[in-house]
Amino acid sequence: MNRQVTGGLTRGREKRSMKKEVFFMSADRANFKEIVPGAYMAALWGNPDSEPHGSFTKFDPGFDAGTHTHTNDVWLTVLRGAYLYKDAAGEKRVGPGEFIRIPGGWKHWSGGDANEGALFYEEASGRFDVVPAN
Repeated sequence: MNRQVTGGLTRGREKRSMKKEVFFMSADRANFKEIVPGAYMAALWGNPDSEPHGSFTKFDPGFDAGTHTHTNDVWLTVLRGAYLYKDAAGEKRVGPGEFIRIPGGWKHWSGGDANEGALFYEEASGRFDVVPAN
């Protein structure tokens, strides 16, 4: 299947992933599954284990993902709390209404705000993974 990625939205998604109908989901009612202790994901479209996808993701307060990379590009917009981000260029606190794009292979650290954690909408250009940095 030929896929083109433009502005964080994947074109040419598999028909089994995206029906031609309106889809609505509240983060408060989403079915979150723990992906690692302190981090949870609720897939909204696609499959994070194998293909491009969109999900609600949340981090517990003080969650520390460590320094890592992802194989695929990741785009995220924070809804509540704050996504904490750090790379060689410095630190960013990504708060509600703010967006960050992390290219695949980009070494960074991430975590959740110490008091509120983080809730964000996330899309990825392929399967989701966390590759620990050496």
